[in-house]
This record gives sequence, C-alpha cells and structure tokens, in this order.
Amino acid sequence: MRGRSVVIVGAGPGGLASALLLRSLGFRVTLLERKDKVGGRTSTIEREGFRFDLGPTFFLYPQVLESIFAAVGKRLDDEIELVRLDPQYRLIFGAGGELPATPRVERMEAAIAALSPADSLRFRDFLNDNREKMKRFQSVLERPFLGWRDVLSPDLIKMLPLLRPWLSLDGELSRYFRDPRVRLALTFQSKYLGMSPFNCPSLFSILSFLEYEYGVFHPIGGCGAVSETMARIAREAGVDVRLGEDVEEILFEGRRARGVRTRSGEYACDALVINADFAGAMNRLVPDSLRARWTDRKIARKKFSCSTFMMYLGVKGLYDHLDHHTIYLTENYERNLEEIERTHVLSRDPSFYVQNACVTDPSLAPRGMSTLYVLVPVSHRHKNIDWKVEAPAYRELVLDRLGKIGLGDVRSRIVYERMITPADWEGDFNIYRGATFNLAHNLGQMLHLRPRNRFEDLDGVYLVGGGTHPGSGLPVIFESARITSRLLANDLGATVDWAEVAPAPIPEPTFAEVA
Repeated sequence: MRGRSVVIVGAGPGGLASALLLRSLGFRVTLLERKDKVGGRTSTIEREGFRFDLGPTFFLYPQVLESIFAAVGKRLDDEIELVRLDPQYRLIFGAGGELPATPRVERMEAAIAALSPADSLRFRDFLNDNREKMKRFQSVLERPFLGWRDVLSPDLIKMLPLLRPWLSLDGELSRYFRDPRVRLALTFQSKYLGMSPFNCPSLFSILSFLEYEYGVFHPIGGCGAVSETMARIAREAGVDVRLGEDVEEILFEGRRARGVRTRSGEYACDALVINADFAGAMNRLVPDSLRARWTDRKIARKKFSCSTFMMYLGVKGLYDHLDHHTIYLTENYERNLEEIERTHVLSRDPSFYVQNACVTDPSLAPRGMSTLYVLVPVSHRHKNIDWKVEAPAYRELVLDRLGKIGLGDVRSRIVYERMITPADWEGDFNIYRGATFNLAHNLGQMLHLRPRNRFEDLDGVYLVGGGTHPGSGLPVIFESARITSRLLANDLGATVDWAEVAPAPIPEPTFAEVA
C-alpha cells in the first residue's frame, strides 16, 4: 500500500495498535495525539519520582497484543516484562469476609469454602462452562458487526442457549453460587465495562474466567509503559507519531473524510481512524448534519457507563501487608450501584479499589516510598453532583474509607497527590459526560447496535477503541484494532497477511506471591 495514507486521531491503545498493524501492511500512517504523551487513558502520570497509571491497571489476556506484536515482527515477552500476580487481587466484603482470588484452582476452592463451603464445589463447573463459552464465542469477538444480518448468522443463533441473553450477569452466576459474596467476586468485573452485574448481560461471565484461565499481570513500569513501548515500535517501523497535535476539524468532501486540520496544518488521507472518545469526537469534530444514526440528539439518549473518582497518592513508607490489587465491596452493593447508575448521587459508603503496585514493582516510587492508586466508581457527569463543591469533602470520605482495608491514617504519609473527578475526565480528557468506560454494554448497545468499526454515518472513517465493537477493556480494545485495521485494509485493496498469525505461547510466569 505504498503511497496510500491513513491518519489516526488519538494515540490510545487502540490507535497505537492500529498504527502498528496498518504500517505492517505498507500504509503511510500519521498518528496525531493532542496530549504531550501517548496512551490516552492508558498513559502514565510521572511526578516527583512517582509513576502512576492514569487509567487501566489490570493487564489481562496478553495473547491479543502478542498477535499484534507478531504482525510487526516482535515478541511481546522480548519487549515488555509481565509479572503474573497471585493472588490476582484481594476482595474485602463490607458484609464480612475476604477472598484472596488466586488462579490456582485448589487454593481458590479453599478460599471460596471459607465463605461458603457448598459454593466451592461449583467453581470448576463455572470455569469449564465458561471455557466452552469463550471457545465458541471468540470468533464473534474477532469479527465486525456491520448490520443486523451479521447478528442473524447461523453460528451466532446456535449460541443463544449457551449465552442466555435473557439473564443478567448476576443471574448467570446464580446458577452456580448461592452466596452473594461469591457471586460478587466473579461479577464485579462488569465494572471494567462501567456496568452493574445486575444489568450487565450474562455473556460477560467470560471476563472473570479470563482472569483465572490466563492470569492477571502487572507490566513492569505499569500499563502506561506498554503504550510507550508500542509507540517506540511504531516509530521504529516508520509511523509518524505527532504529539501535541489537537485535531480541530475533520475535512470532508460530502460525507467522505479527506483529512484533518490541526493548528500545525492539514493532513490529507485516504482513510481516517478515530481513536478518540466516540461521543466526544462526534460532538466536537463532525457536523451534526453529516450524521444520521448518531446525531447529537441520539447520542444524548444513549446509556453511558459510570465514571470514576481518582486519587493518585505518593506516600512515605511501604505497605508490605497490602496486596498489589485490593477491592472493597461495600455491604449494600446494590444500593451503591443504584446511587451510581439511577439516582446519580454520591454514596456515603462506596465500594473502591486500591492498587499498591510497589509491592511488585519498586521502580514506581523513590526508595522507601509507595504509590497508592485509588479508584471509586461514581456517576458519570450529572446535574445532581457539582464536583467543584463535592470534591474536597469526597476526598476526605475516601481517605477515611481506606481504613477499611487496613491502611490506617494515610493522610500523614502523603507527599504527592493528584485527584481526578468526572468533571476532569470530561473537561481535560474530552470524555463525554466523563463516562470513563464509554457507552454502556447493554444488549441495545452491543454488536451492530454499537457504533461500527467501519463507521456507518461517514465514508472513509473507521472507529477503534471502547466506543465501538467489541467494547471496553484493554484486550478488547486491542481486538477492535485488529477488526478495524482489517476492514480498512481490505477496503483499500491491501492483502492482510497478519490475520492468521497465532500468538506465541506466553511462558508460565513466576508468580508474585503477595502476602
């Protein structure tokens, strides 16, 4: 494809992966990123010797990224050091009890038995059934859905009894486990999609299965280091990566995109890939008159994920007693979710997540210090919550709640702090309504009902990232890059020779034993 040019808007994980794949096919690729670093939400905050992941901290199912690296002649394990965690995370229940989630099946059964002896007998059944579900559904996640005919394909219709779309995720887990704490341990992963397990489709039981089957990893340097490595490889391959280039306008001839304009000038292209937040990009870059299915009015009526209240704390001392990942699930979890998704108010007893990465990766902080990454799921931007007013008090509440996982008085140990609210996600990061997980993943917004990888409202425009099929989460976003890049390449007459590249086996890692 020498001479054919592609412009990619946004250097998040989907944009970076698309750049690698399209460059491997010979396209001239220009990657434009408005920030001064790559990664988007998967970037790194670096201050005063501390390094924090801005967004994702769980690295799951490396096989997809391995296949993308293989397409450009690289091996993932040569480029990125991955540490497999055991326990993967520790769950602390407000209703009482803890669960160290380990990928070692016998130990996991024993941990479940400490909460609910009868439920421990069904854990292997859950894994076996979801192994079959994943095997049969994987091809669906690897192909585009460009219309209703794709949904009515015979192979997908045959899967309906296995997928049970009439059940919620919690309803699906109720088939195996009676104790609500055990069900929560295997359904809270719906928060990766910004959804409640009581509303999330049952298909997504494969999320927790993937963790136990393939592991939860920490990339040394954090997930942001993965983005930086991808950008380095892209530059070495000849991708023109331009930072600080905010796309101000998409240039159209009729409905066909012919390029983009930044303050530095215009970039013509034969195809345009948008990796920016979907709803935000449409509102900002595409005239409403050019969009039929996805007008501003129709976007506003869609369901969006929750947001997150974030605290990034550089602290004195080490927390050797705290696991790499700790998740506190409040006693009245359903009410907490109602407050996030329906009433849009701030919970006084929220669930939260803390990453204590320095127990695995001391490089993230100065000697004798630690990083604490604190995430609280909250409502996306809503008139009920004024973050200018609420943020200081909510900070105090969250710091108090850290005592529930044994951190004691954190305040006196803080030497660096940054806070991000939903208003910041919207204002500083151009995320529509601050919904950090994009469009919700309900049945009315999946497959062909999600904005399509070959964007249906415009010509020559393709989408990649959490706002298109298959959805949110790093491995799924990497898969969206494979789907989108294949579509684009086929449309421009390229021969895709990386489609059949199988991921190289990931060596069995040394488990990081976290007491």
